[in-house]
Amino acid sequence: METITSNAQDLERAIRTIITAIGENPDREGIVETPARITRMFKEIFRGYDESQKPKITTFTNEAHSSDMICDSGDFYSMCEHHMLPFFGQYHFAYIPSPTGKILGISKVARVVGYCAARLQLQERLGHDIVDMLSEALDGEALGFAIVLKGRHMCKTMRGVKNNGPMCTTYFTGKFKEDAQLRNEFLLLMNNQ
Repeated sequence: METITSNAQDLERAIRTIITAIGENPDREGIVETPARITRMFKEIFRGYDESQKPKITTFTNEAHSSDMICDSGDFYSMCEHHMLPFFGQYHFAYIPSPTGKILGISKVARVVGYCAARLQLQERLGHDIVDMLSEALDGEALGFAIVLKGRHMCKTMRGVKNNGPMCTTYFTGKFKEDAQLRNEFLLLMNNQ
């Protein structure tokens, strides 16, 4: 797959065409550099299409032989594939490592979230993409994953219905899917953060 870097000139021409089509002058002083700026911005916010930027996920031997829940949370930013408008919010993530397997370098969770979010996305698919990448890094040995994404979608807020309510999606695997008590423990921890 070609990257934005290899298609920079085509992208700049396309952006000039869009600027013209909306009724603006692409040669106006304040806009003349806009196609190049947007191209540089796209290279950053769509880095999820560039395999060379895929994060290396560090794992460690589970020396404690623990199967306790490990949690992480943070922010995410993405672009809606239907309208190419931003959506963003918080993620809450947990997993149960195999007592005889590996554990994740916890900072890598945020890197994976950022990489998976850096493409045209659906919030519903984003949770699956994150869990799939992290599960693969643990050789599929984790006992379960949980992720909750709470996002605000500009396609809902600034156009159409113009409503500011957040969208919440969940994805549970393994023990989190099978064990309601464990799932509720995660949701309680998440709501108290």
